[in-house]
Amino acid sequence: MAKSLKSGLVKLMVAGMLTMMALSACSKHPNAEQLRALDEAQKAALAAEDLLAQKRSERDNLKRQVEQKRAELQKAQAEKAAVAKRLGQ
Repeated sequence: MAKSLKSGLVKLMVAGMLTMMALSACSKHPNAEQLRALDEAQKAALAAEDLLAQKRSERDNLKRQVEQKRAELQKAQAEKAAVAKRLGQ
């Protein structure tokens, strides 16, 4: 009898703890602090996306500049070779 009373009490306590956790942890609507945190996270995400777009644009511009400099270098090297050839070297 003491064993069944003890197991019944344990079951009741477990059920009570589960009910308390369900009621305290989950609510249907977020509170003001959660909404504020969500807004801050959204703003941070948008700022990060803007920064990413800016950095990608900057990277593309730098790649174009590198390609232009390489083309100028090739042109200068070809001109140098032509001049050296005319001079007979």
